[in-house]
Amino acid sequence: MNTLIAFYQNLGLALSLLVIGTFLLAGMIKGVIGLGLPTIAMGLLGLAMLPTQAAALLIIPATLTNIWQLAFGGHLCSLIKRLWPMLLAIFIGTGLGTLWLGIEGGSWVMRALGAALLLYALSGLFLPTLHMDVSTERWLGPVCGVLTGIVTSATGVFVIPAVPYLQALGLNKDELVQALGLSFTVSTLALAAGLLWRGALGGGELSASLLALIPAVLGMWLGQWLRQRISAVLFKRVFFIGLGLLAGHLLISG
Repeated sequence: MNTLIAFYQNLGLALSLLVIGTFLLAGMIKGVIGLGLPTIAMGLLGLAMLPTQAAALLIIPATLTNIWQLAFGGHLCSLIKRLWPMLLAIFIGTGLGTLWLGIEGGSWVMRALGAALLLYALSGLFLPTLHMDVSTERWLGPVCGVLTGIVTSATGVFVIPAVPYLQALGLNKDELVQALGLSFTVSTLALAAGLLWRGALGGGELSASLLALIPAVLGMWLGQWLRQRISAVLFKRVFFIGLGLLAGHLLISG
């Protein structure tokens, strides 16, 4: 508890409120469209703190909300059997990226985060859903996994190119949501291992991440409630536009 209090005292009131508001918003978006918590968290928190701090804060909220997401749907065993090459490659890619790059801060990391967010936003707004055959899936899955791991290690964002790849597999709605939760869980655990290895995941960061779980879960519950009352297509379009604007700010300001 002392390390938790000290962490937020060092952040100050304004940044503490930013953390709470960010995870509330990120959890709500995840509740509506099934993804977006680490993307929003890294994007907004990255405006005001080091990427290593932001990444450490999202570890527990991202892990537990992703486990919540992957636990429901009834397709877990079949998805693991189908996706294990990509999942293993994500873990390997994150490890290689941690050794090679790591989340060290600096303008290039912020611009890399902005570029990843912009690619994701543009793909969500303009690209049609792709489809692939089984022979393509065999080699493209591991390639996408390694690339996703490298992007994760450098920016803390898990979505590029894993999400477009999973959307191209022809999964039904429940399978896709569960597959996203599975992919994000592996990415989060791999990122946590990398941060721990680099000494960026101490007791204070973990305690602060545990507190961030509260607004994240509340936001996810609100998002699931909201999903039943608005058009998910409209909300997703607004989300990608906002994400693109945030990405542009990160690219310009660095």
